[in-house]
Amino acid sequence: MADVILVLNAGSSSLKYCAYDAHGDALKLVLRGSIDGLYTSPSFRASDASGTEVEARQWGEGTELGHGGAVAFLADFLRGHGEGHTLVGVGHRVVHGGVRFTQPALVSEELLSELDTLCPLAPLHQPHNLKPIRILAERRPELPQVACFDTAFHRAQPEIAQAFALPASMTERGIRRYGFHGLSYEYIASVLPGVDAGAAAGRTVVAHLGNGSSMCALVAGRSVASTMGFTAVDGLPMGTRCGSLDPGVILYLISELGMDARDIEDLIYRKSGLLGVSGISSDMRVLLASDEARARLAVELYTYRIGRELGSLAAAAQGLDALVFTAGIGEHAAVIRDRVCRQAAWLGVTVDAAANASGAARISQASGQVAVWVIPTDEELMIARHTKALIDAGAR
Repeated sequence: MADVILVLNAGSSSLKYCAYDAHGDALKLVLRGSIDGLYTSPSFRASDASGTEVEARQWGEGTELGHGGAVAFLADFLRGHGEGHTLVGVGHRVVHGGVRFTQPALVSEELLSELDTLCPLAPLHQPHNLKPIRILAERRPELPQVACFDTAFHRAQPEIAQAFALPASMTERGIRRYGFHGLSYEYIASVLPGVDAGAAAGRTVVAHLGNGSSMCALVAGRSVASTMGFTAVDGLPMGTRCGSLDPGVILYLISELGMDARDIEDLIYRKSGLLGVSGISSDMRVLLASDEARARLAVELYTYRIGRELGSLAAAAQGLDALVFTAGIGEHAAVIRDRVCRQAAWLGVTVDAAANASGAARISQASGQVAVWVIPTDEELMIARHTKALIDAGAR
């Protein structure tokens, strides 16, 4: 029987999870997987730390498992897996912590009430993030739960970097730049000293490139600027999100095309980005393999915008000592890394083509002014660390 910390990342129709052995000081991954199609055709998968599938199940078309059923099934599965696991705590990815929450927090009714008020700031994520927390609080009120916020890491930014040029009354309502993917950036900042001490102490831009893409400038491991702002649709083009958009476009869509808020939400979150430009796919792998002109345009626009944002973030950090690629595209798409590095030559960025193609950790030339690294991110481990730390602190 092992004590386990469970990490949950809930979406609108999925529940991703990781389970860690919490014995001792270290956290050892035991299982990871997901339950998808919660309200249509649920499917469950579990893999061990090596990536070997240990369990899979499908409920069939038309089955509605829901978040409640998924949480119950997962708890039963963990108890019955191997010699059985005892849950000692659950950590949750919560997209928005607003201005107040700068650190992970133990869940309470008061906390949940405050997080509810932030749902309008992240309507596509926050309500779903909170569902499993409430389900577990009702079923297992004695079980410690920890909320870990994707915005918290960016609260270290200077106030000027968080501000919009809007009337003060708007700022007071919470309309400001929050930044997201903070748990990923926090993880990279935590491991960077062991990879490149100079970069960790200096000026680094981290490119979190995946279906959701953003970039962040770090100075001595602290966030000073990020591409995402008030929402997670800002900044870089993404799989289906448009990224930065002139607000005048929104006004045009309303006044000339008669679109309402829901229509615009659907357009900028689900029908734009790589998918919208290419008309083919939101998957970078599909686009890189395609000979279609629109696919090439989508890839070119993506890398062009990364290059522009890199220059902006280097300015915010007042220089550039290192560039780090992470997340799905950043870790696996060598051609994207190559293009980004080559167009950033003016910043002193170089690329070693052989190292990049082979998947090496350092992909910059030895003589390069800027060190370029590929570092896998691990947001789930970051959440597990925070959860264990708060549980251990409460036990003392």
